[in-house]
Amino acid sequence: MLVWLALSIINSSMVHTFLRHSFFYEDPRYIMFICMVINDALQLSLVTTLYVVSYIFRQIHASVCCLLIMTAVLTTRSTPLILAGMAVERYISICFPLHYGQMCTVPRTLLLIGVILLLTAAPPATDLLITVVKEPPRFFHSSIFCDHSLLFRDRSIYYKNCVFDGTYFSFVALTLLYTYCKIMLTARAASMGLASVKKARNTVLLHGVQLLLCMLAFVVPSLQAALISLFPRLSLEIRYIFFLLVYIIPRFLSPMIYGFRDERFRKYWARHLACRTDRTGRVRPVLLKVNLRGK
Repeated sequence: MLVWLALSIINSSMVHTFLRHSFFYEDPRYIMFICMVINDALQLSLVTTLYVVSYIFRQIHASVCCLLIMTAVLTTRSTPLILAGMAVERYISICFPLHYGQMCTVPRTLLLIGVILLLTAAPPATDLLITVVKEPPRFFHSSIFCDHSLLFRDRSIYYKNCVFDGTYFSFVALTLLYTYCKIMLTARAASMGLASVKKARNTVLLHGVQLLLCMLAFVVPSLQAALISLFPRLSLEIRYIFFLLVYIIPRFLSPMIYGFRDERFRKYWARHLACRTDRTGRVRPVLLKVNLRGK
């Protein structure tokens, strides 16, 4: 809960910084970044809620569990596609700088975000449809331990998601690899170590690390089940360790990639953090001592 609270404070301060400065609204890079921040914050809140509920209540109403699970799956699967979109934006800015203004526009960015939401909403929607067809109506009025495999029990759902996830992550991985290679070739062809090219290359590399961590969410359940069967007395500890590895650590990378590394956003973000609210609710900057040199 403390980790969730710390990340929530960081993410909310970033969203507040974005909303206070209108010029961020006109940059596709920052629009996709803030969508990533909001998506990660929502996903972390939902997953934390599921874990706390599972430890405290053990069983909850199946319909409530269904809503939580479907939203958590949607936000989890949105992250890699947003990563791919951000990598393509960096690729265009480096390899096609003269056409960047025509290719990367705000309407196209919003359209891309809408397409990502539709693509990621399709798997949980089909999971629900198959469950409604296969399960008796009383199932959704029962109480269950809130877990994806216990809620969506039909075997066809497992195979469907395996095919989808394989295609899904292969596409994102190839996109990241392609954009990284093209940025490297552009830097080599230019015969210069441009700071923007190096930063774009490092950003795509960090996206790749983040993608690998996101993929753990689909590999870990089988490994976790095997370890729990071998060490049943350590089931809570095993679940918590995998929770940190899969859901907490990747959420630290999003603020680092753009919040700390992006000079423009960092400047306004630091200015926001350097402000404090007085008792009347007004925000006033903390005064900094400036050494003035007399003539």
